[in-house]
Amino acid sequence: MNSTNTNPAEHEVQHLIEIRGIGKDYQDGETTVQAIKQMDFYIDDGEFVAIMGQSGSGKSTLLSILGGLNHPSRGEILLDTLDIYGLSSEQRADLRSEYIGVIFQSFQLIPYLTVLENVKLPLAITGKKGKQQDKMARDVLAKVGLTGKANRLPDQLSGGEQERVAIARAIVNKPPILLADEPTGSLDSKTADEILALLKELNEKGQTIIMVTHNPDACKDTTRTIQVKDGSCYAH
Repeated sequence: MNSTNTNPAEHEVQHLIEIRGIGKDYQDGETTVQAIKQMDFYIDDGEFVAIMGQSGSGKSTLLSILGGLNHPSRGEILLDTLDIYGLSSEQRADLRSEYIGVIFQSFQLIPYLTVLENVKLPLAITGKKGKQQDKMARDVLAKVGLTGKANRLPDQLSGGEQERVAIARAIVNKPPILLADEPTGSLDSKTADEILALLKELNEKGQTIIMVTHNPDACKDTTRTIQVKDGSCYAH
């Protein structure tokens, strides 16, 4: 199926995520800038989808909208048929906490917290006890190959290790959906390949992954590519 098909019959099939006619406008003085003109596509459970495009194409804006972080100017984002922007901000925050992990482009690790403390941050609102939080964080650090780094500070790590911490933090709650914004953008090719292999492994274990990238080489293990250009999208 073509992922840009907007035939109403297509919506009879329930997809994990449906993007219906979304657009995003910004005001630049008296000028309206269309960061996203119109996009329609779907993502199914268990996919590893690359959203590819050059800087300024609208792909990072799209990812922030998918993550419930950036209200679109028009259109709907359905997650398991639930319109996420039809929810209150509190309900949307709860939804993000339970369903969506985000790997930010610049890691966004807190410099004065240890690796373990950074990874535990999403657990703070879960009501889980301290020992349980520690075990979950240590388990996920082992999964990303950082067992011996739990007590280090972020600036004591390499770029690739910081990326792994960011991934561990994003998956510690075991969210079914993982959003990754240029996860290999600042890494050398060997480290980038290691991070992509880790994402592929997570996908093979059941996580749905949506990855923004400008690098075609990063798409080699994805199940599908959505090309974003000038605020519109095209399926590959």
